[in-house]
Amino acid sequence: MFHIFQYQPLRLITQNSLSSMCLKLMLSRPVAFAQIWKSWFSSHSLLGKKNIILMGPPGAGKTTVGRIVGQKLDCPVIDIDDDVLETTWNMSVSEKLQDVGYEEFLEEEGKALLKFSASGSVISLSGSNPMHAAGMQHMKKNGIIVYLDVPTTVIMSRLNSKGTDRIVGLSPGISLKDVLQFRKQFYKRWFDIRVLCGGDIAAEVVAEKVLDAVTRYQDSELETFISTRSSKSGRSTEEDSHKLYFSDVITQGLALDGGLFVPGRGLPKFTAEEWQGLIEATYIERAQVILERCIHPDDIPASKLAEIIETAYGENFSCSKIAPVRHLAGNQFLLELFHGPTASFKDFALQLVPHLFAYCIPRSCNYLILVATSGDTGSAVLDGFSRLHDTDKQRIALVNFFPEDGVSPIQKSQMIGCQKENAWSVGVKSDFDFCQTAIKQIFTNSDFTGFLTVEYGTALAAANSINWARLLPQIVYHASAYLDLVHQGIISFGSPVDICIPTGNFGNMLAAFYAKMMGIPIRKCICASNENNVLTDFIRTGVYDLRGRKLISTFSPAVDILKSSNLERYLHLIANEDGQLVKKLFNQLENQGYFQLQKDLLGRLQQDFVAGWCSDEDCLAAIHSVYSTTGYILDTHTAVAKVVADRLQDRTCPIIISSTAHYSKFAPAILRALRIAEINQNPLSQLHLLSSYSALPPIHWGLLETLKKTGNGDHQVCAADMTALMSHIETLIQNHFM
Repeated sequence: MFHIFQYQPLRLITQNSLSSMCLKLMLSRPVAFAQIWKSWFSSHSLLGKKNIILMGPPGAGKTTVGRIVGQKLDCPVIDIDDDVLETTWNMSVSEKLQDVGYEEFLEEEGKALLKFSASGSVISLSGSNPMHAAGMQHMKKNGIIVYLDVPTTVIMSRLNSKGTDRIVGLSPGISLKDVLQFRKQFYKRWFDIRVLCGGDIAAEVVAEKVLDAVTRYQDSELETFISTRSSKSGRSTEEDSHKLYFSDVITQGLALDGGLFVPGRGLPKFTAEEWQGLIEATYIERAQVILERCIHPDDIPASKLAEIIETAYGENFSCSKIAPVRHLAGNQFLLELFHGPTASFKDFALQLVPHLFAYCIPRSCNYLILVATSGDTGSAVLDGFSRLHDTDKQRIALVNFFPEDGVSPIQKSQMIGCQKENAWSVGVKSDFDFCQTAIKQIFTNSDFTGFLTVEYGTALAAANSINWARLLPQIVYHASAYLDLVHQGIISFGSPVDICIPTGNFGNMLAAFYAKMMGIPIRKCICASNENNVLTDFIRTGVYDLRGRKLISTFSPAVDILKSSNLERYLHLIANEDGQLVKKLFNQLENQGYFQLQKDLLGRLQQDFVAGWCSDEDCLAAIHSVYSTTGYILDTHTAVAKVVADRLQDRTCPIIISSTAHYSKFAPAILRALRIAEINQNPLSQLHLLSSYSALPPIHWGLLETLKKTGNGDHQVCAADMTALMSHIETLIQNHFM
């Protein structure tokens, strides 16, 4: 057995002599003593008996970084190549590889790892160590594995400059790039922490990043959540007794005081070098890197998060790029967010969140998810939760409330067709705002929620955009869109872009703003409304005024919303987390129908956002114009954003328009825009007619299949009454869980 004592000098200091030395130093040089004590305590509290294990490809700088980290922590440093393998074999690593060949080398290397033992040390693995499963399992038992993630192009450049020509796996017919790409699967399997390392980053900087990442890994207390209506002390009165983490807020949904959850320390920041390191990455790789920084590994370990992301995006999207960016005309680009199974941007969150939710919730309780939708969320959340494993579906069910007469016929057919054994749709004889407000009131009705828990062992949870977890996947696609423009050579990194988004509940807009805060160079966030333009008026005047307003049914129903829930998160941010002010504003909105921002907050709002709105007539005209000139069909929501972008952009930089849904979902309006005189009322017939145009993009595969299988189907309808809604909820719980 290879033990660590062979690597550290023998210190012959007795406990009494050490105490005497400390006392003399403390009395004679108190400042120096304090610094030494702080350094010793920091290193020992950070490491304890654990090892920091650096992993990555050859050329990642593991040995150099390891030495610097070891010096900073004043602990032993071990390089597996130099200190273990070459000592054990009594020959160089390259000689051993040449002597025994690729496969035997990996086996011999793994055996050496299995005989190795250390604690409280910084260890630099060889580039091929992670390819031996048993050896890595042995190392992981007493170590925190840190993956130095360096872009492949950078590694190739470093190795070529050093003239490195002997790497495990490299042989005639297999390129260096192939070897590096092949190894990534093993690095991703084992790491606990990822540290992004750009091309020109100094080893000292990487070492600091390693220490910061290990500190974060060991201290989940750094990443708790607060309510937007909490006091300056950080938590609402009801939450003072315990701290809330990601796994708590994803299940709780809404804070006990009626506010929305936000991270207490804000969002993570990425450096320009870190973003640039993701330019060559796939969408799934970008998603994993970003979400790892937003979700603490105590809540979801990196390996499990990777598995969930792969499940969500690996096979359920019809386009391999997941969220491709397409040039439309001039300096306008479309971010196509409709390639998921239900043809809208909601799929990005709702293919992922159900699996996050299932992992985070306790196994001792059943959960009923409540959702309110103005259209696209319904089918997306039904589809997402229906894809859970069978064991999870037995303890997680979902009910989707939607305005019975406030969605498109195809959206309605899709929501009904997406019902499964654990997921149901209920039409409500009212509008979306009633549905959303009713759900908020149900969550804050402690008598009702307590009754469900005691009587049926069932807790309620939310999957609307008020749930913090819904926002995170949206941040990913806004960041990815910018990186795609860089990758395509449209812009260089650091050049600004504008973003224009059709906006109702403000979640997608807020996610774009969050991406900007995290380091993506977004200049203008342009908020596009339809005739329900309360947000446009608010951004222009600072007055959020619902007095005398009635919801207008438009051709873009997903943004037929007057109360934009996620706006509360933004106002909490610009108000310097003054939860009492936020609470006052939204109580006034609820009780008096309006509120007004003070002058300084309005100034900040207008620095961050500009806004415009579009009539139904202009929406249809835009669809017709774009199809006539490009052969591309916009959906009605994207057309709203296109009209507003045309009016507000200054054409000095590219503008990315979020294409939030596939036009197939709004076939009657699209056919009208294309000036078809007679429109068959059957949704399936409408899609077949649209498909005859051979337009771009083609008819959505998933939507067509859903309508073929289900037709109109059956669903429940409920009166716009709180008692009736609660009765529906109780009945569904009885039928599914009892």
